[in-house]
Amino acid sequence: MENLKVKPVLGVTKPISLIKPTEFDVRRSLELEKVLVDAKLYEVEEEERKKELIIEKLREIVKSWVKQVTRWRGYTDKMVENANALILTFGSFRLGVPGPGSDIDTLCIGPSYVNREEDFFISLHNILIGIKEVSELLPIPHAHVPVMKFKFEGVSIDLLYASVSHLTVPDDIDIYDESILYEADEPTVRSLSGCRVADQILQLVPNVENFRTTLRCLKFWAKRRGVYSNVTGFLGGVNLALLVARVCQLYPNANPKDKEIGFPVWDPRRNPLDRNHLMPIITPAYPNMNSSYNVSSSTLEAMMKQFHTANKICNGIEFNESSWGALFEPFLFFRAYQNYLQVEITAADADDLRAWKGWVESRLRQLTLKVERCTSGKLLCVPCPSGHVDKSRQSFHKTFFMGLRKKPGVEIEEVIDIRVATQEFKEETLNKFSFWTPGMEINVSHVLKKQLPSYVFSDEYRTRSQSSKSTNQQHQNKRKQNSEMVDVKNRVQENKRGRSESDGLAKEEDSSLFQNALLKEVEGRCLLWDVIQNSG
Repeated sequence: MENLKVKPVLGVTKPISLIKPTEFDVRRSLELEKVLVDAKLYEVEEEERKKELIIEKLREIVKSWVKQVTRWRGYTDKMVENANALILTFGSFRLGVPGPGSDIDTLCIGPSYVNREEDFFISLHNILIGIKEVSELLPIPHAHVPVMKFKFEGVSIDLLYASVSHLTVPDDIDIYDESILYEADEPTVRSLSGCRVADQILQLVPNVENFRTTLRCLKFWAKRRGVYSNVTGFLGGVNLALLVARVCQLYPNANPKDKEIGFPVWDPRRNPLDRNHLMPIITPAYPNMNSSYNVSSSTLEAMMKQFHTANKICNGIEFNESSWGALFEPFLFFRAYQNYLQVEITAADADDLRAWKGWVESRLRQLTLKVERCTSGKLLCVPCPSGHVDKSRQSFHKTFFMGLRKKPGVEIEEVIDIRVATQEFKEETLNKFSFWTPGMEINVSHVLKKQLPSYVFSDEYRTRSQSSKSTNQQHQNKRKQNSEMVDVKNRVQENKRGRSESDGLAKEEDSSLFQNALLKEVEGRCLLWDVIQNSG
């Protein structure tokens, strides 16, 4: 008897279902793919080639830079000749789901003697300044994951750096071998994590194409519904990728052990701080981290609301009562709340504003937490994921908005004062920014919905407003038609009661005519009064 082959389990548990898609499921998936294509979520071939060329140019730049540093350090000519650095990608580009205009997340891996503080953020930074294709260069050395942001030929690049314990970095270095983490500091471990996680995700999903289609769909939905932004406390690309990968493991046929070496891993049983995380989404690569530590009570509640809405629509799609278009309807943030916090920042020039904006945006989560804390969790403070600009003003500025509302199920009888929270936020934001320059200012104010500035309302608000009026009119018409149908039904029943009981054939005919009338009404083409007259 032949031994049966046991398929390996992808993930920590066995799949929930191995049922294959029905013909209906396949048809619906094709419809979804068409929606994604029509929404222009796929890169054109020309843009793909451009990004590949940019990555090759970056590889040449960092190789030349490491050779320079090797020479400055006084190493031999042979060492200079063999000096090497690598450029690897992660994020949406590595996962195979880049969209038009999306950035490229990159990691530079260099030898042990090339450090982050002096070499990466100073000497490489100075080299990039002198390259004409590079613009909007912004170093952020004190971020949770230190990064250099810039544009290369108009394409946004996030460049991280990891110095590994090799004198010479081989082209075929295995970054998934945990020995690469020996002697690494925590910023280096976090920098390496992006690439390690991306490749593990692709290895752990049963069907990569289904994973990619589902991830594109979920990212598009999250952006349209205003719940896509890791930095402000929602979910970002890696969080959604991990969630989709897990669903793919649990439903592998549906359509769309680590060696510890001393780094802390996410474990609420051992680490008390980990117990405070509200929506842990754990990375598969060692050291396992919570990729969604930024989620707050406010953003969790907002996401849960959107998840429930999306689930209801998806159920409707399954029963042919709704469409994919309804799923991707944009969330009108500036219609959703009665009260808002307006965070306005200004700077002396465009470069200062770019640095100031990045810092303030990364601090908005702290404003949410301070509001929650000072109101004992009774008030939710939900950020709008994107900032706004008043084009009628000449100054360099950016405005962020936070929606305020009481937590569901909570009664607020006393007057709530959040001035302490906003003042603390302003002071900390100003005082903790090590690159502050004169002209960088921040102001936080409370505004009512009716006081919102006109520049926050895009065409979508006007279109949806007209659509709402049209929908209301349709509901009124339908109620009128339903009223007429009730009247018709009553008349038919009265007509039946007035006839002789012996006239069974006539009664059956009336019933049949009335059923036909109802059927035609569903089809939207019924003149009920004519039916009644003819049936008499």
